[in-house]
Amino acid sequence: MPPFVVLPAARVIRNGRLHHQLLTPCRLVAQCCSRTSYTPPLTRQSSSSSSTRWKSRQGRDSFAREAKVRGLQSRAAFKLLEIDSKYKLFKKGQTVIDLGYAPGSWSQVAVERTKPNGRIIGIDIIPAQPPKGVSTIQGNFLSKEVQAEIKKFLIDPHRGRPRNQMLASTAQEPDLQTPGAVTAENPLEDGPVGDKGKKLKGESGKTIDIVLSDMSAPWEQTNGFWKRSLSNPYIRMMNTSGIPFRDHTGSMDLCNAALEFSYDTLKTGGHFVCKFYQGAEDKQLENRLKKLFGAVHREKPESSRSESKEAYFVALRRKEAAKYVDVFGADGV
Repeated sequence: MPPFVVLPAARVIRNGRLHHQLLTPCRLVAQCCSRTSYTPPLTRQSSSSSSTRWKSRQGRDSFAREAKVRGLQSRAAFKLLEIDSKYKLFKKGQTVIDLGYAPGSWSQVAVERTKPNGRIIGIDIIPAQPPKGVSTIQGNFLSKEVQAEIKKFLIDPHRGRPRNQMLASTAQEPDLQTPGAVTAENPLEDGPVGDKGKKLKGESGKTIDIVLSDMSAPWEQTNGFWKRSLSNPYIRMMNTSGIPFRDHTGSMDLCNAALEFSYDTLKTGGHFVCKFYQGAEDKQLENRLKKLFGAVHREKPESSRSESKEAYFVALRRKEAAKYVDVFGADGV
């Protein structure tokens, strides 16, 4: 008999049950294997050493385990929870922008702390499923067009808030619209407006109570173009390269962009929280923050890994009269 034979499709009775053994005629199986079960070779590649180390570290990480138990998207939620516990950032009904929100743990915290009628808008360059209660815009925050879309979204003070709160606030008003007409998403072009079309009093365009930024600069893509993942370092804005200077300069660009956006949109008395990687330029950013806010603090939350260079600026109570040139200089950002 030849060393290899072709096994046709057959019906096999094992333990009193009928099984169909479906083997294609082109598959060659060693004769010796006909007496034992055949295990096909694994098609999945083994994990890389860095992936293995990451999984091992996550398994030992108490914050990662607790995040999973509590249904949080990632351990990063505990950083914001710790900051809020110390500085009392959130209040009911606030409007919060979460820059670099994916996978959504900071947005989850913001939803919980501003409910029942807060509105949370997450911005990220990658597509991701937003947490419940969060509105999102996919795009590169550094793009002026994307920033314009955010400002347009914020024009309507009801847009992005829980629908049941909107219905409750209008339950006593007479229905002057055609039955069945949709009015919640009507475009408004003249700036912030109140319940009856009147412009809101106060600073034009300044509609945000808190700006959160957990962004990090994406890497320049050199390979892996086929990958689609929340952890893809080439397209997401929450990764580090492991090169301190590169991570630092990238984070400074993003922090300054977030600060300039906050200058245009943050209410007087509003707060600003941004992640940065420590280095030579962070003092300049701190000085800018001090010119725009009443108090500025550096924080290294307990849940931030000790070996990481990341830290957070917590800027409280935006000043009313701060001028752009005083904050950013004559040349701007």
